[in-house]
Amino acid sequence: MEQTIRTLLICLAVPLAVGLLASLLTMGGMGDYAQLPKPPLSPPGWVFPAVWTVLYLLMGLASWFILGANASEDRRQMALSLYAVSLAANFLWPLLFFGLGRYTLAFLWLLTLLVLVILTWRQFRTLDRRAGALLIPYILWLCFAAYLNLGAVILN
Repeated sequence: MEQTIRTLLICLAVPLAVGLLASLLTMGGMGDYAQLPKPPLSPPGWVFPAVWTVLYLLMGLASWFILGANASEDRRQMALSLYAVSLAANFLWPLLFFGLGRYTLAFLWLLTLLVLVILTWRQFRTLDRRAGALLIPYILWLCFAAYLNLGAVILN
């Protein structure tokens, strides 16, 4: 597939749109979260949208690299399908945590998301090392988010 700027912009826009929609659907929950007792190392609220924006851009760039990877169409489609499933799981987590306040369920969902992203990373890195490397910050952030989510479960 020819790598074009248009394709890159679409790849960047997809995860950003997923994140934007999730944030619009859970806006009220951020205020509730701000009032909760939190575990040590909890960042201020402004950090979350900044970090997620960067992570969504890295995910989009990684998917663009996979589209252009020198691999069979089947292998690229498998990797991108796994990426799409992980993106859908990512969309649901804030709805559970912020939207519904279901901290335990959200934690279990986040662990599932983490497994999906690790599987996606494994697929991506076999097709394009750059794509795999771009998902590492996402995995690390999900580990930190799991710590924060577990803290919400324990403290609330």
